[in-house]
Amino acid sequence: MVVTLDGVLLALTIFGLRVLNNALGTVRIVIITRQQRLLAATLAFIEALIFAVVIANVVKDLSNILNLLAYCGGFAVGGYVGMGIEARFITSYVTATVISAAQGHEIALALREAGFGVTETLGEGRDGAVTLLRCVFNRREVGDLMAIVRKIEPDAFISVEEARAIQHGWVRNAREQRR
Repeated sequence: MVVTLDGVLLALTIFGLRVLNNALGTVRIVIITRQQRLLAATLAFIEALIFAVVIANVVKDLSNILNLLAYCGGFAVGGYVGMGIEARFITSYVTATVISAAQGHEIALALREAGFGVTETLGEGRDGAVTLLRCVFNRREVGDLMAIVRKIEPDAFISVEEARAIQHGWVRNAREQRR
């Protein structure tokens, strides 16, 4: 295989379009989970168009290793880029449930002090009384919440789930989070 400038430019184009294609696909999946149908359909159209152009250039000559590597590498990098776009520009909320056998109220106070909204409920677990804490917050803050809980009660049970939609209640906004 002889490598020419045109061949390298085609491989770079395939790589770039494949990155864009997969990044759009990753963002589209997030948009679908938010029930934004028109935007998801528009992204799907663009994604399919890019895919058709790219795959047409790759299958022309499957013995062209440079194009195959560009295609596969673009897909891998596109997933990474898509996750970065989602994490940086798309606000996602999660719901954490903390079950504490010993220091639930202290955890709630510490979380509130850190700016989290927390609802405390008393419950009954396998071994007796527990405190259930529920908190809805920006997904970027999962590590912060877990660190606070673990510092106070390392054995507390923590469950984090995606919050598909939130309404009312108290969730601090992005400006407050950056302070």
